[in-house]
Amino acid sequence: MPATPPPAIANPASAVPAARVPAQQPAAVAAMKAKPRSAVVFGVVALVLIGLNLRAGITGASALLHDLQAVLDYGPLVAAVIPSIPTLCFAVAGAGTSWLTGRLGVEKAILLSLAMLAGGLLLRGIPATGMLVAGSVIGMSGLAVCNVAMPSFIREHFASRTSLMTALYTVTMTTGATVTAVAVVPLAQALGSPSAAVGAIGITAVAAFLGFLPVVLHAHRNSTHGTSGRVSPWPLLRTRKGLLLTAIFTLQALLAYALLSWFPYMLTTMGLSASDSGLMFGLMQLVSVPAGMILIAIGSRPRMLRPAFYLVSIVMVLGLVALLALPVQLASISAVLLGFGLGIFPLVMVMISRSGASTAETTALSTLAQSSGYLLATAGPFGMGLLHGATGGWTLPLALLLVLALVQIVVAHLITGSPMTGKANTSGTK
Repeated sequence: MPATPPPAIANPASAVPAARVPAQQPAAVAAMKAKPRSAVVFGVVALVLIGLNLRAGITGASALLHDLQAVLDYGPLVAAVIPSIPTLCFAVAGAGTSWLTGRLGVEKAILLSLAMLAGGLLLRGIPATGMLVAGSVIGMSGLAVCNVAMPSFIREHFASRTSLMTALYTVTMTTGATVTAVAVVPLAQALGSPSAAVGAIGITAVAAFLGFLPVVLHAHRNSTHGTSGRVSPWPLLRTRKGLLLTAIFTLQALLAYALLSWFPYMLTTMGLSASDSGLMFGLMQLVSVPAGMILIAIGSRPRMLRPAFYLVSIVMVLGLVALLALPVQLASISAVLLGFGLGIFPLVMVMISRSGASTAETTALSTLAQSSGYLLATAGPFGMGLLHGATGGWTLPLALLLVLALVQIVVAHLITGSPMTGKANTSGTK
């Protein structure tokens, strides 16, 4: 990661032209510069701790789905529902984030979400199907609020370093997911219980909650929230910017969560051992870390945003083709290609962080894109499970994912095409 932030995305077709960002928020930049060093340090530490938790609870459960089903003895319907809980919660709970941050402020809303995340993940450690489902719903609902609020947190606290801070939090997010995916199976074997292993992931969420407390206290003392009002997200769906951001977020989320939920289970049913499947899952996650950095570096150059989106979308298509066509013994090839394809997420999050004329509008766009996107993306893991149960194989589910990956190329072309100009519809501003 470079010591200085990457240059602003200069393609005139980006969600919000980078040159406009400093002019839109001089007060935010000045406020950041005026912060004491300790507040900046606490903010960066909190960003890292939150990032480590944003996917760990999902990938940890995914790597143990086969073992959890065997031990808890739930049926195929529950097996299809459990991987769908994250995206469903992201849609439902995420839809209320704009309202919640308007009432509490971004920082307190994130603190509440971390408390829910820690409590839900710890609850999953109780070896019962009901506790696994309930803990997943609570934890993923907290995660949903955190997901939506983070672009606004970055914009508000690191206004002149959005690319660098977005890269940092997405790198730590992927790192946490990768380490958890690789370590959770050996941990379950050491503890003698897959439930205990998925529950232990909640310890890192507790650390994130404690690490974020100084940020909330500083924000409360300095009254850094509540000055920009609230923008309703739903009218923004009628704008080109809101529609295309929602479309690209939906497609990448559907592809990502279908793979995050079923990739290790898929490899296990194809013939790999659970530990080897976990390693391939970890490899996929690991590759997505440098992939995201490479894509942000490419997209930050003049007229290179569209090639960056083309590259990541085409590689995702190749990864799905490899998973369909190659023998399972060559799963490492699919893991590398799919991991690079997952690197689209930081690119999309940078676009969201720079969208909107204010922190409130950024929150609204983030709420719109993520809540709507995750609601539609629920069809990914749920549909994969049902289709696998109905056909007994993975050919049809993977073929449908391949079609969606091709559609993502088209949307990537549109979102990096003609500039998304015009004042956003703020008829819902309050």
